[in-house]
Parts: sequence; C-alpha cells; structure tokens
Amino acid sequence: MVIGHQQQWNLLQRAAKATSFSHAYLFVGCEKLGKKKMALEWISLLLGQEVKEDSSHADLMFVQPQAKEIKIAQIKDLIRHLSFTASEAGVKAAVINDAHLMNQEAQTCLLKTLEEPRGQALLILVTDKPRELLPTIASRVQVLKFYPVNDQEINDYLIKQKVTLEDRQEILRFSLGRPGQALDFISNPQKIKTFHDRIKEADLITKADLNFRFSYVKDLAEDVLKTKEVLDIWTLYFREKLIGVVRDQQSTIKLRKALSFLQQTSSWLSNTNVNTRLALEMLMLEIN
Repeated sequence: MVIGHQQQWNLLQRAAKATSFSHAYLFVGCEKLGKKKMALEWISLLLGQEVKEDSSHADLMFVQPQAKEIKIAQIKDLIRHLSFTASEAGVKAAVINDAHLMNQEAQTCLLKTLEEPRGQALLILVTDKPRELLPTIASRVQVLKFYPVNDQEINDYLIKQKVTLEDRQEILRFSLGRPGQALDFISNPQKIKTFHDRIKEADLITKADLNFRFSYVKDLAEDVLKTKEVLDIWTLYFREKLIGVVRDQQSTIKLRKALSFLQQTSSWLSNTNVNTRLALEMLMLEIN
C-alpha cells in the first residue's frame, strides 16, 4: 500500500490501462517518500501479480548499489534482461534504486538503452539526487516528482494501524511527511526513543567543547549507517530550532550554516569514500 501520492498513482494507472506508458521513468523526491514502493506497486499492476524488490519474477529486475555504487556490470545485466522477450504479461521491467549512485561507466552504458529502447521494456530510475545523473539521462526519461505527504494522510494510515495518539504525534513530528519513515517507526517502535536520544545528543554537542565533540565522533565514525541516521536526526533538530527562531538574524545565520554543513557531510558519507571520522570532525568545527 502506498501512502499518499494519489496524483502520481492516478497518472500511472491511466498509463497502464491505456498501455501507453513511456519506456523509462525517473521517480524523483527526497528519501523515504515511497518512490520505490510506488515503482513496485505499478510494476505489480502491469505484471498482474505482486512483486517486491527481492521477488524472483522472470520479468522484473531490481538493481541497487553495491558498496556505495552501481557498477557497469550491473547495468549490462539489466540491459540483457530488458532485451529478452517478456515471459508472462508482455512487459519486461527493471528498477534502478538510488540511480544517482551509478558510476560514470554505468551511466554511459545505460544511455544506449535509453536512446534505443526495445519492445515493451519499462525502466524506472529512483533517486533523491537527480542532479548527480548525467543530463543526457535525465533528458531521455519521463520525470515523475514526489513530494512530502501531508500529515493528515499519514495520520489516517496510523489510525488504521491502531497506533496510539501519543505515538502518532511523535511519528508525525519525526517523519516530516515521509511515509517510509513512518512505516519504519511502526515496524520498530524503539526508533522513536532513539530519535529522542539523538536529539538530546545534538543539544549536548552544541554546548560541548571540541575535546568532547571529537571524542563523540570517534566512536560514531565506527558505524557509517549509524552515522547517517544520526546526521538525519540532527538535521531535524536544527530545522526545528531554525523554525523556533524569531527575529534573531545572527541565530538564523548560524542555524542555516549548521544545516548546510550537516547536509553536505551526509552527502559525502553517502556518495564518496571520504574518511568518516575526518568528515565528522570537520562538521564538529562548524556547528554550534
């Protein structure tokens, strides 16, 4: 079930019914909005049966990064998959998740398929960083944009899942209109406590000296996935502080600067081989 994005879903349903869909789409929007979920729901509709990213359906291939990138060998396998005749529903489908993590060779290799599509092949690229794709790729696909879902739609879903009022309020606060994040909280309620703990840490860090900060990030840097989650929560913390600032230009400038460095650091850790500890120490020098 996809939460929200009704306009996008209606468009895809009409295209499926008329069998007039494009050969390639780019689903764009921030993380955890439900772009990947929407892609798989639509392909399920086209294939006539439910598929997931780990499904072994002969007419579906799901590609995702290996060690922070999608390599040319993966794209060659995808092209080979799309070149075969569909075995069941008359369409061969493929999803490239986190498509911006295709390396240069992989993106260049993909271009030929986009320029010369074969038969009833459907390719969906999913990304939250479309600017990291080659412009020639973006110009050859139909772009479908996704936006944060309003709280009421997420809240209605949470009510159906019998989530308590207190937990609903916390989930809405931390989800920021991202249904995928809300689903993570439902499947793992402990994450709500984790968010609170991380926000307390962020407040502590802003008041601590450099020795404490560097000691903190030394331990944090040991786990990259944990680091990414912490930075996402800290981003929420600084956004809430920024919203709370009233007519204080100096504080506004400082908070916007901190947000900028947080986002930049998170991008480095996700998309490059930057030294995690060094990146975090640089961040500690900038936020206050």
